[in-house]
Amino acid sequence: MQLSPLIQRFVLHFGEMGSRWGINRTVGQIYALLFTAARPLNADEIAEALGFSRSNVSIGLKELESWNLVRLSHQPGDRREYFSAPDDVWAIFRTLAEERRRREIDPTLSMLREVQLETPLSDEDRHAQARMKEMYGLILLVTTWFGDMQKLDVATLEKLMRLGSRVTKLLDVKDRLTSAIGMGSRTEKTEKAQKPAKTGKAAKATPATPATSKTPAKPARSRKE
Repeated sequence: MQLSPLIQRFVLHFGEMGSRWGINRTVGQIYALLFTAARPLNADEIAEALGFSRSNVSIGLKELESWNLVRLSHQPGDRREYFSAPDDVWAIFRTLAEERRRREIDPTLSMLREVQLETPLSDEDRHAQARMKEMYGLILLVTTWFGDMQKLDVATLEKLMRLGSRVTKLLDVKDRLTSAIGMGSRTEKTEKAQKPAKTGKAAKATPATPATSKTPAKPARSRKE
């Protein structure tokens, strides 16, 4: 099986990038070959195309299976196993991200969680523990966000990612609205607090009598002599 220069370039690049993603060069090249192949390939075809030994191909395929990055299938009248990469690139991305979280992030979270339960024995330990707590909070926030994103369907996730910097503008508008609503609520509470409290029934208004008003005296009747 002869690879075209285009596919060969892609395969070689993935082999070099594999070590940066936590997999070796052989596994990276096998995956790149399966990703670009127009049909499922068996181990012999993979070994011939890449120039690897049959044992190295078997080890690489097992590694990819543990990452859930390859699918196993059979063909009628052929006892050999055939391998292919998932067709949906979004499914591949989700699988890669989830596996890396499980292998690399979760153990770190567990260690940081255990450290927070220990009693510091010195000021240096207290300082270190505080820094670790900050790291734990950040990683937990990111992983929680990632978990929420994983629950979204592909169409919604793609729309969200296409928003780009517009998400920041939407959040800014939300913060302004929240601030304005909160300020209005505080103003209303202040006005209510400044009003005098009513106790019992309202007193009836009694018209005031002017202090200077006097009833004129009636003239005395004269006695008849």
